Amino acid sequence: MKAQVTLLRQAGAARPYTESRPLEIVEATLEDPGPGELLIKMAAAGLCHSDLSVINGDRPRDMPIALGHEASGVVEAVGPGVTRFAPGDHVVMVFIASCGHCVPCAEGRPALCEPGAKAGAAGTLLSGDRRIEVGRAKVHHHVGVSAFSTHAVTSEHSCVKIDKDIPLDRAALLGCAVLTGVGAVLNSGHLKMGESCAIVGLGGVGLAALLGAVAAGAETIVAVDLAEDKRAFALELGATHAIDPRDEDAIASVKEWTGGGVNLAVELAGAAPALKFAYDITRRGGITVTAGLPNPAATLELPAVSLTAEERTLKGSYVGSCVPVRDIPRFARMMQQGKLPIERLMTHRIRLDEINEGFERLAAGEAIRQVVVF
Repeated sequence: MKAQVTLLRQAGAARPYTESRPLEIVEATLEDPGPGELLIKMAAAGLCHSDLSVINGDRPRDMPIALGHEASGVVEAVGPGVTRFAPGDHVVMVFIASCGHCVPCAEGRPALCEPGAKAGAAGTLLSGDRRIEVGRAKVHHHVGVSAFSTHAVTSEHSCVKIDKDIPLDRAALLGCAVLTGVGAVLNSGHLKMGESCAIVGLGGVGLAALLGAVAAGAETIVAVDLAEDKRAFALELGATHAIDPRDEDAIASVKEWTGGGVNLAVELAGAAPALKFAYDITRRGGITVTAGLPNPAATLELPAVSLTAEERTLKGSYVGSCVPVRDIPRFARMMQQGKLPIERLMTHRIRLDEINEGFERLAAGEAIRQVVVF
């Protein structure tokens, strides 16, 4: 079938993207879904910094690639052998397919699925196939999703069914911002009621993490970002304190507010200096979690003895250490109950043909979560 897809032919275009226009909306041919695959009609897709990192070259990918990884949609057709989905089902798409059989999947850690990671890096579906053609040439899938498209073929293991009463524009954010941010706080950081927490980096994922900290009942929540408007918005969402990490007394202030440092600091800026700041404001015996994706060349220098002498924990969090089939419905229910008001993070609803403008807005720090509504 024919579909409109968003194609990136080469990374590293100069800004502003409104002029260089690195993303092209082109007509593509989609092959029919193969065994264990679905044809999805997209409903909504969020613009995320992880997409921007492919556009600017921080996250190298094989080109050309059909971008987009945070989305919701409706199943239009199923391939041979599919039994868990049927046409008409509403789904959230997940940017790491989980095979269910490798060691990490068997251990209950599907975010670390080995075949899923291999397929994502190769730009294929879990089967190893590519189902997108532009001008008779195969196009790479973006982490098995390629969400900035009117339709997409994907593995059934990249989708989670949701109730049809959940608004699909909000549901799109469940696939990345909420899984990654809320999961980093609840699953990776194990934040407990009454504890203190810092969120370092207040983009869409960081502010979702802040909502997770509020829902968990944290007593003190410190919002950290370079941008004053984002710090102000974080206070509206439930942060108790906000600070610019460039302030001379920033670390001392956080320690004063929290009696020695936070129990949990979560870094979501995707920058090594932000992770260093998060570590520096974590208390003795505390946990520092990073779910940001810095440039692969970035390095981090820490006093090694602090890990032992202060019983500190520094850990990574991918997809919020989530089990998507468990956590997406759980977070969706919290959203419906008003406990995760993620609709407040949606600053712009845009058309697909406005996507270059959207990514320039994201790169300039002028948006939290923009959603392409199909």
